Amino acid sequence: MNAPLPLPTRRPILELPDELISQIAAGEVVERPASVVRELLDNALDAGATQITVRLQAGGVRLISVEDNGGGILRAELPTALKRHATSKIASLSDLESVGTMGFRGEALAAICSIAEVSILTRVDAAGEPHGWLLDGRSGELQPTARGPGTTVEVRELFFATPARRKFLKTDATELAHCIEAVRRHALARPEVGFAIWHDGKLAAQWRAVPGGGIDALRQRLADVLGEDFIEQAVAVNWPLAIPTDTGDQPQRLRVWGFAGVPDAARSRGDWQFAYVNGRYVRDKVITHAGRSAYEDVLHGHKQPVYALYVSLDPTRVDVNVHPTKIEVRFRDSREVHQAVRHAVESALAVPRAAAAAAAQGALVPGEASPDHMPQAGVPTWTAPDRLPSTLGAAQNPLPFQRYTPPDTVGQRVSDLGALWGASTERTSTDPARTAEWADSPEAMPANLLPVRAAPADAASAAPPLPAGDWPLGRAIAQLQGVYILAENAQGLVVVDMHAAHERIVYERLKQQMDNEQLASQPLLIPATFAATPAEVATAEDSGVVLAMLGLEIVPFSPKTLAVRAVPTTLAQGDPVELARSVLAELSQHDASTVVQRARNELLATMACHGAVRANRRLTLEEMNALLRQMEVTERSDQCNHGRPTWRQVSMRELDALFLRGR
Repeated sequence: MNAPLPLPTRRPILELPDELISQIAAGEVVERPASVVRELLDNALDAGATQITVRLQAGGVRLISVEDNGGGILRAELPTALKRHATSKIASLSDLESVGTMGFRGEALAAICSIAEVSILTRVDAAGEPHGWLLDGRSGELQPTARGPGTTVEVRELFFATPARRKFLKTDATELAHCIEAVRRHALARPEVGFAIWHDGKLAAQWRAVPGGGIDALRQRLADVLGEDFIEQAVAVNWPLAIPTDTGDQPQRLRVWGFAGVPDAARSRGDWQFAYVNGRYVRDKVITHAGRSAYEDVLHGHKQPVYALYVSLDPTRVDVNVHPTKIEVRFRDSREVHQAVRHAVESALAVPRAAAAAAAQGALVPGEASPDHMPQAGVPTWTAPDRLPSTLGAAQNPLPFQRYTPPDTVGQRVSDLGALWGASTERTSTDPARTAEWADSPEAMPANLLPVRAAPADAASAAPPLPAGDWPLGRAIAQLQGVYILAENAQGLVVVDMHAAHERIVYERLKQQMDNEQLASQPLLIPATFAATPAEVATAEDSGVVLAMLGLEIVPFSPKTLAVRAVPTTLAQGDPVELARSVLAELSQHDASTVVQRARNELLATMACHGAVRANRRLTLEEMNALLRQMEVTERSDQCNHGRPTWRQVSMRELDALFLRGR
């Protein structure tokens, strides 16, 4: 029999000393040297700096120096700057509820000063301040010194007062990498600010300020920080959405802009997903989920998309005071943000890249400055490019390229599915005699089994001439092994997966047809009941209208039980309880159920796969051209329903390299 545990010794309730309180705060704010770099960068940007230099020693453990050319600190305010909860960013509860600066909590400098040696060298550009001042954080000594306008904060011997925490730090190279990443995140949001990082006297990274502002400045900064490949494989994102205010006044604007990588640029890890809210880098599950959902229909396998997205909204609609490091936020209406981010990325990815490539440089023009409620971000806005008619609710703008409509003499269009289907589309033969006959007389071989079908001379001469500007996917010239279409455009050779391309065309058409109608509902003969949590019961009661739109009827059966009385007709064969739980879980987080949409899309994808033209199906030259023209005007036609590419471009330079031309 185990002996009873001794009762703990009673300890009195005491107030903690200020130094211990600051060290506890430091444990929340300062995790490693990169945490100090982030806090000091926030202060420098709030001071209006246009050039920031970060100097490090031993990965930031021995020295962190952040020098800026901002507004500086007045001599009378210097001693107060190192006190706990001393800040110039907020002064009242209303200020806290509408934070418009990067830093605001006021505990960072005091927390850093409790675990390291801190000094501040600053000067304001004013007539009454002829020189700078140097403040020693440990002794509080203040002495005059020479310096130009701006501030330099030096942090030496990080964690010297808490040696146990210093043991948890990694190698200097690892800590340096984290510091560079902290600066890089700031640099991605502020192209008008120059950044330089020095480590042990050597320049580790540098990003010069990009003048001019607008989309061009952001594109250049993304190219400088993430590389030219990111921009070359990304599409511009711009999504304005009006949100009514509680008072009924002029609606505030929620904007989502930036660049989203094409599906081909996806990576195995999600380390290139940058999200910003009012200029602040955040890790938010709402934005992450919305971004991943936007790629569901075009991403293959378990790849992770890449993007740099910027969300701008009224500061009163977002709470940035939910985490000591300000890395997390809470939205007043997370469903609106989720919907805006998802639709913004979906709309950008929907435009066929073959058609948009020619107009990509001129489609976006610089716009006005940032919204008034976001003065610290300094990120300009711009006008959205013309895009295809979208099923997501976007404005239907004219196409930036010429549509193609074949004349009556050009045979059947691929949209006439009956002309492409038939019992002969899958002809095969196991008859050795028939195979030998084909070998001796190729013209007797069924057309769908011809290895290569080039364009006949008369058909080529009858083909309509290319319009000005050329077709993005070119003119069909042959069919390879009954699987691929070969086309010629201005860049060289285009290879199209015939079945995958037509599968996407049929799939998008089916989605449009279903989007124009409400999901049909089918009552259950016997309602399916299940034990529900209080959150599920509350969601079912609050979301009755949304559930009805989704074809679901979920009603309370008892205080702790829900009953499913009807389900969408297209999902009638599924498990109603599992569907109801999934939908309620989604509705508790987001505006519309992505579970139902995903299930619906999977069903439509299966139908499209069976309805698309099959491999080994012989197409006429006119049918091939019609398929190419439909690809150019079909949303998301660059990927099939499973996320695989539908076409590839082989440039003349690549072809010349294959044959060693010019060498």
